[in-house]
Amino acid sequence: METDIPATYTYMGRSINDDSSSAFSDCNSDRSGEFPTASSLSRGLLIACASDNSDDLIRQLVLRLESCSIEEQKQATMEIRLLAKNKPENRLKIAKAGAIKPLISLTSSPDLQLQEYGVTAILNLSLCEENKELIALSGAIKPLVGALKTGTPTAKENAACSLLRLSQVEENKVSIGRSGAIPLLVNLLEYGGFRGKKDASTALYSLCSVKENKIRAVKAGIMKPLVELMADLGSNMVDKSAYVLSVLASVAEARTALVDEGGIPVLVEIVEVGSQRQKEIAVVILLQICEDSMVNRKMVCREGAIPPLVALSQSGTNRAKQKAETLIELLRQPRSGNAAARTPEMSA
Repeated sequence: METDIPATYTYMGRSINDDSSSAFSDCNSDRSGEFPTASSLSRGLLIACASDNSDDLIRQLVLRLESCSIEEQKQATMEIRLLAKNKPENRLKIAKAGAIKPLISLTSSPDLQLQEYGVTAILNLSLCEENKELIALSGAIKPLVGALKTGTPTAKENAACSLLRLSQVEENKVSIGRSGAIPLLVNLLEYGGFRGKKDASTALYSLCSVKENKIRAVKAGIMKPLVELMADLGSNMVDKSAYVLSVLASVAEARTALVDEGGIPVLVEIVEVGSQRQKEIAVVILLQICEDSMVNRKMVCREGAIPPLVALSQSGTNRAKQKAETLIELLRQPRSGNAAARTPEMSA
């Protein structure tokens, strides 16, 4: 039983629909907001940012990354992250100049500010499609996971975004999951600030397209923060949490954990009072957890789901209407052992 999101185009390496793309559209760039003002930038960097000839400066900066002076390393890393942020063509130039390996080493620095700058520079370089595989092959995953564990709040957020970017190369998803990233992302989802929660949910959405990562996420306790975030309709996290949940719900362990954490009343409430997009994804999840469980169907009925489902079948989007009608039919079937056979609609 796979997540029921129609394939319309590719985003983050997966075929999904417009709504889920919109829900996860803002974890793809350096947004730390801690760059120096123009007056504090080196004259060389100002010239390089304003001109097309930054090659010489980039080579000099890469050499300075391996300086014995932490302050010089910080300055060089800061300037590289700025060059990579402001001019997309510089991202490939910086990688070709040999910056990736020394930057990766800085992401393990005991100096937290230097670590943060290194993580952010890696994030900016990972925005270039050609750099993703090189960054992963150069050994970035493990130190990025380390920064996710021990870094500053900004380093953790940018490490989550960096891992998201690397996970867009399909074969990296298993490596990232096996590196210990999933429990740390779940922790960021639960305890991080607003941006941290968004970045963690986006990374988890991508990583959990792989079954073993779904199991890791459930074991790490992801269901509790997901249900709590969905229950807070004013959190601006309802959509993201619901889409992550829809990916997880294809495995039995996640469906069990969802019910145990009180997810059914939350999903029914969303069907009743959520936005059109929220109602649609909530009814899809309810279908997933009801399809093979008579106990769950009874719980959904007891929560008063039928009236809002009927309303949704009459006034929702075309897809929401179809799913609501299917769920209503399922809930109204005789409650005997073999009466709830899978319908073609739900198997699609």
